[in-house]
Amino acid sequence: MEVQTTPIEGLLLVRPRVFGDERGHFSETWNQRAFDEAVGHPVHFVQANESGSKAGVLRGLHFQAPPHAQGKLVRVPRGRVLDVAVDLRAGSPTYGRHHAAVLSGENRWQFWVPPGFAHGFLTLEDDTLFHYLCTELYHPESEGALRWDDPDLGIDWGIEDPSVSEKDAAARAFATFQTPFAP
Repeated sequence: MEVQTTPIEGLLLVRPRVFGDERGHFSETWNQRAFDEAVGHPVHFVQANESGSKAGVLRGLHFQAPPHAQGKLVRVPRGRVLDVAVDLRAGSPTYGRHHAAVLSGENRWQFWVPPGFAHGFLTLEDDTLFHYLCTELYHPESEGALRWDDPDLGIDWGIEDPSVSEKDAAARAFATFQTPFAP
């Protein structure tokens, strides 16, 4: 497994090895031991989710507050997305900063977004399939969202008018946000 750190501590890009020949390819997309070593501690996933979207769909920026905070390992088996994580950890030197990565079926990068981050993605191709493993079960009472286009976050999505849900369009501004993620 190839591992790349990011400018924000805790966020990692991981890519499994791919073995290919004239027949096609094989890849181990998940290995508990290798992932725990890359992250530096045991991670236990309890839920897997998948979404399919046409190009121009933006989902996020979502998070779940403690004690139901979710870590997510996300990947794109088909298509391409701009994937973004925003640091919401109180006391973090990168609080309020984001990191973006392009994930695709072609490049096979996976993005580890630990608890304490808001997460969102923009689909860049039609028929994009997005898959993620979560460390906590979905808990509606703990979910929260920040505005995808919040000027205080300064995320360049590369699109002015993406397709967003009503819930995401009504998400709160970062200036009014008080983080539930203690140091």
